[in-house]
Amino acid sequence: MTAVEERILNVVTKIMAGTNTWLFRRSGGKIGNKFMYGAPVLLLVHKGRKTGASRTSPLIYLEDGDDLVLVASKGGSAHHPLWYLNISATPDVEVEIGTARRPMRARDATAEEKARLWPRLNEIYPPYDSYQARTAREIPVVILSPR
Repeated sequence: MTAVEERILNVVTKIMAGTNTWLFRRSGGKIGNKFMYGAPVLLLVHKGRKTGASRTSPLIYLEDGDDLVLVASKGGSAHHPLWYLNISATPDVEVEIGTARRPMRARDATAEEKARLWPRLNEIYPPYDSYQARTAREIPVVILSPR
């Protein structure tokens, strides 16, 4: 991506995330709980690493037993998404699925876990492979476990 495309992506992502979060919460998770290809969406509530302020990010997720799996793709951007940087600094988070809130702890998937989960992640959201192909960075897979 060019620098201009990155800036456009950042603006569009911020607008979409804010709108999705507002709709999700106002509807009790009935609106905004699905993305393209029918991929399920949760709200990740995390702490800003610089400000300590609460932040909310709507994200596609995969259920894996009691764990939830996220992909820090940012559409194939050259940079990690801010939510990923935040949870790397403070891994205790909450997720909202529908009206339920669950405390979770985040960690990066191991190489073996990512290899096992990546095909399933691409099943629920096929663009992940093209996102990885368009960036030089290794896109992290994050595992959220109940705490």
